[in-house]
Amino acid sequence: MSAAKEKFATQVAPEILAEVRALAHAEGRQLQALVDEALADLIEKRKKTKARAHVLNAYGTSHEHYADLYRNLAK
Repeated sequence: MSAAKEKFATQVAPEILAEVRALAHAEGRQLQALVDEALADLIEKRKKTKARAHVLNAYGTSHEHYADLYRNLAK
């Protein structure tokens, strides 16, 4: 990640902000460090939920070849 930072403004529910501030204090970290970590985790999580094209293609090919088998196994 880049060391350069960019400012942005947003709004957060007061109870969430209080919890994050408490976590930062308890861990001896800056609030910004937790925000960076949370955003990076969100990005990684969302990337993992999308199926890759080659996986979808393999699934489609498998389903074409083995549809009857899959139906029988589901019974």
